[in-house]
Amino acid sequence: MLDYRFIVENLDAVKANIADRYMKADADAVVRLFNRRTECSTALQGLQQKRNANAASMKGKMEPERRNVLIEEGKKLKEDIAALEAELSGVERELETEARKIPNMAHPDAPRGKEDKDNLEVRRTGKPRVFDFVPADHTRLGQELDIIDFDAGAKVSGTKFYYLKNEGVFLELGLVRYALDILAGKGFTPFITPDVAREEILEGIGFNPRGAESNVYTLEGEDACLVGTAEITLGGYYSNTILPKERLPLRMAGLSHCFRREAGAAGQFSKGLYRVHQFTKLEMFVYCLPEYSAALHEELRSIEEEIFAGLEIPFRVVDTCTGDLGAPAYRKWDLEAWMPGRANPPSPGGGEWGEVTSTSNCTDYQARRLNIRYKDDDGKNKFVHMLNGTAIAVSRGIIAILENFQQKDGSVKLPDALVPYCGFDTIKKKSYQTKG
Repeated sequence: MLDYRFIVENLDAVKANIADRYMKADADAVVRLFNRRTECSTALQGLQQKRNANAASMKGKMEPERRNVLIEEGKKLKEDIAALEAELSGVERELETEARKIPNMAHPDAPRGKEDKDNLEVRRTGKPRVFDFVPADHTRLGQELDIIDFDAGAKVSGTKFYYLKNEGVFLELGLVRYALDILAGKGFTPFITPDVAREEILEGIGFNPRGAESNVYTLEGEDACLVGTAEITLGGYYSNTILPKERLPLRMAGLSHCFRREAGAAGQFSKGLYRVHQFTKLEMFVYCLPEYSAALHEELRSIEEEIFAGLEIPFRVVDTCTGDLGAPAYRKWDLEAWMPGRANPPSPGGGEWGEVTSTSNCTDYQARRLNIRYKDDDGKNKFVHMLNGTAIAVSRGIIAILENFQQKDGSVKLPDALVPYCGFDTIKKKSYQTKG
């Protein structure tokens, strides 16, 4: 959430930012409500002073008629104060509601645009492989290697659910441990986080827990939801807390299941593991002093690059455009891996880029909503900056590995970095069928 006074003093810039991000929010209403809150607060202070003066006057000796006048004045002041307090409370609620709809300001260098096609490519690492055969996509590879079962997932749980089996299980666990070891070596504290969070935490982070456009699974009869990312639970960890300045920055790595409705997600690039309702993810999260958030954002991006470079997967980095930013993000970098299975029609040198990680600097936007501060050297409590980044979203990591490392005989050779974690170097076709 933006500071109210910032909105008032920078109204034109805030309105332009809302337009750049193609979001719906009423900055004028925030200014109107902020001014009305100020008027109510000032008037309330005046009435309270009159009430105090009235009470002081009642202590002395006076004629009965004068006392009766003061009593009536006191009753009227009490009624007026109660009415103004009720109005002020309502104005404050409405002000917060409208202010929460306003997105964070976007970085001045973030590309202006509406959707992912407007993102700006800033770097490529590795070269897409040219096969001497027509490569398969990960759905076919996973089924033929008997490591992914989409049919059983749909039968038992519904569409966009799946089973991992055989080497697929060790591949998931290996990816998690590979990334976790990198983060531990860089000073991140590891967590396994809850898969459930209170709605107030989701709202504080910037997720919409309810409504037709929500991507969140809510728990019936509970003021809670399944989390779509450990960003929610790591971000809520220090809600309503004043952090010691000397402890900052705090680097956290959270492993969780992620649950997303993915309502409306369709198309050839959404099939298989790319958009599913449940997956495993290792998330990076940082609390820091405001002056260090830009540098730490670069650090998170470099870690994501290190993870995928170590997996020998070609990728590119894009600067996310304003219309594709989430409301809390000031700036966001996406890592997009080369996915040969996306070639249409299939071809030995074809493919498309697919997002595998992102990292966002949310400045103090989430901290204001969650009331997370630090005590500065001047003795004042100030809001921290909060950042997040994907270390590995396992389902998309599996896509990239299967499609980039497939062999002509249908097997998949693992990148060298994963072999110690998985205990094998190749996933081969089975000579049996496990389905009944």
